[in-house]
Amino acid sequence: MLHRLTALAWASLVSIVLLMSPSASAATLGALPGAASLFAGNAPELGVQEGQLSPCPDSPNCVVSQNADADHGIAPLSYSSDRDTARATLLKVLTVVPRTRVVEQTNDYIRFESSSRLLGFVDDGEFYFPAEDNIIQMRSASRVGESDLSVNRRRMEQIRLALQDLGV
Repeated sequence: MLHRLTALAWASLVSIVLLMSPSASAATLGALPGAASLFAGNAPELGVQEGQLSPCPDSPNCVVSQNADADHGIAPLSYSSDRDTARATLLKVLTVVPRTRVVEQTNDYIRFESSSRLLGFVDDGEFYFPAEDNIIQMRSASRVGESDLSVNRRRMEQIRLALQDLGV
């Protein structure tokens, strides 16, 4: 609860700064002590458990391709190449996604973090390559807050389009 109140207090402060100084930039706001770590949140425990990515929480700021309800569901990525080529191409695509870095990878799993330009909100994304299918299961969720204005869904769909354009 304290963390939520602190986040609300920071959000109010940011609103005041932006209203009083229209020339305030992300760099100015990022210079506020503790702002970057407050909006980044803590990295959750993620990964593949028994062939499944973690389910989404009730908040609307998450999408997942496995066992999701209608609000959180997104189709898995499909590929026609071999798994190693699909994985390598996906890693290349992630290098051009703005403010995104791969933080973990194995032969069948990739985890990345993407941060917002303003205030540094962090989203965690995952890709899982089941051995038996030519699909990539995926999940992306915001660490903090309630709504993400569909940023996680749009990011994953843009990655899908990039892989399709590259003929994977």
